[in-house]
Amino acid sequence: MPKKPYSSPLLRWLYENSLLLVGTVLVIATLAGQIFTGWLDNNSDLEEMNLLPLSLGQYLTSGHFLEATFENWESEFLQMALYVVLTIWLRQRGSSESKKLYEEEEVDKEPDPNKKDAPGPVKHGGWQLALYRRSLSITFFLLFIGAFWLHATGGAEVYSIEQQHEGKPAVTTMEYMQTSRFWFESFQNWQSEFLSIVSIVGLSIFLRQHGSPESKPVDASNDETGE
Repeated sequence: MPKKPYSSPLLRWLYENSLLLVGTVLVIATLAGQIFTGWLDNNSDLEEMNLLPLSLGQYLTSGHFLEATFENWESEFLQMALYVVLTIWLRQRGSSESKKLYEEEEVDKEPDPNKKDAPGPVKHGGWQLALYRRSLSITFFLLFIGAFWLHATGGAEVYSIEQQHEGKPAVTTMEYMQTSRFWFESFQNWQSEFLSIVSIVGLSIFLRQHGSPESKPVDASNDETGE
């Protein structure tokens, strides 16, 4: 059994969860920056339309904040949902992001309910196992749908304010989803996420990053597929 690098329980916990913790800190820091700068930008737009500025608390429930935040989140969740599903069946020779071309992998094996530390749904079987074995993709798709709707809801509010300023009627969320503006916002974000998939899958065939699980070993051939 490998020796644990830290004797302190706290330091060991930080080490064992450092990737998620640092990622979370980055999300919070950038979200805080987005909130502050978005608040200033939105109030500037409202001032130009001779409307009252929003307090920071009001901004957090405004359409501007919802649209800006969930327009990006929806594309991230869609990317991960599709990536999780597509990598079940599709392969790319030489990519570290692909399963082996022809060999069976551990993730393809049927779950063993007798395994000592198997999760509860695996031990119970039936519908619980059926749901659990697809829970990652299901959750990502549900998060995408939720973010997609919040993007549309926030966008409809912003669009309605602009419409009313021009003497035109406000729109509902469903009406806003029928506009080219809404789909332009969605497609431009989706394609950037799909580009990131193509980039990591394709570049990992030829390029390496020592120490990263997203890369093949530095001395691996270009034709070697997966880890």
